Amino acid sequence: MDYGIRGKRALVCASSKGLGRGCAFALAEAGVDLVLNARGAEALEATAEEIRNTFGVNVVTVATDVTTAEGQSEVLKAADSPDILVTNAGGPPPGVWSDWDREDFIKALDSNMLTPIALMKACLPAMMERGWGRVVNITSQSVKAPIAQLGLSNAARTGLTGYVAGTSRQVAEKGVTINNLLPGIHATDRAVSLDTAVSESQSISMDEAREKRQATIPTRTYGDPLDFGAACAFLCSDQAKFIVGQNLLLDGGATLATI
Repeated sequence: MDYGIRGKRALVCASSKGLGRGCAFALAEAGVDLVLNARGAEALEATAEEIRNTFGVNVVTVATDVTTAEGQSEVLKAADSPDILVTNAGGPPPGVWSDWDREDFIKALDSNMLTPIALMKACLPAMMERGWGRVVNITSQSVKAPIAQLGLSNAARTGLTGYVAGTSRQVAEKGVTINNLLPGIHATDRAVSLDTAVSESQSISMDEAREKRQATIPTRTYGDPLDFGAACAFLCSDQAKFIVGQNLLLDGGATLATI
């Protein structure tokens, strides 16, 4: 299927590994030129080179912390008014309500709410002027159903979801769509981190921790980041122009919700 986005340019954040990398691969397969960002230069360059060799698209890398004002300035300068924006950031650490103080919440808000908002505010005007644009924010299944040990993520990502709900309706008439992808557990470093915490807290092996978590998912598996990326590419397609302000779960059926 031709998504109608060949030759467009996308800024994909946190894209050297995991879900961001999956999105970058899917967009490259659709013929999109990329500006990739991550903090670690080595993994970022390795991903960029693999994409160039596989798909032949233009790939620019920016190794910086996009949660800082300086990092945002760097990636926005490199992207030069992108047609597509994919925001993404690693989740805050798990814990219980008594673990976190004001600074923990500020850090989570900066990473998982305020940075995506800043990038959208910077990119939306040019998209609206051109009459076409796509924004996809990678959030979490926890905005549909909170996960007790992920209180920082619950709070910050739900705030972003509320911002998108209003903003998406204000820009849609200009041909710009904003939507959110809500991942459950995928086979990424985040899953390793969460399983490690369970393994240590319950004094069980990593295999046992993984099996316990997989048993809570109807598919009995973790998601594939490349499949996740394919969903992102579709939301960025020309055919997705009537999808506005939506929150798409990719969680193997783990979230118990009717709607």
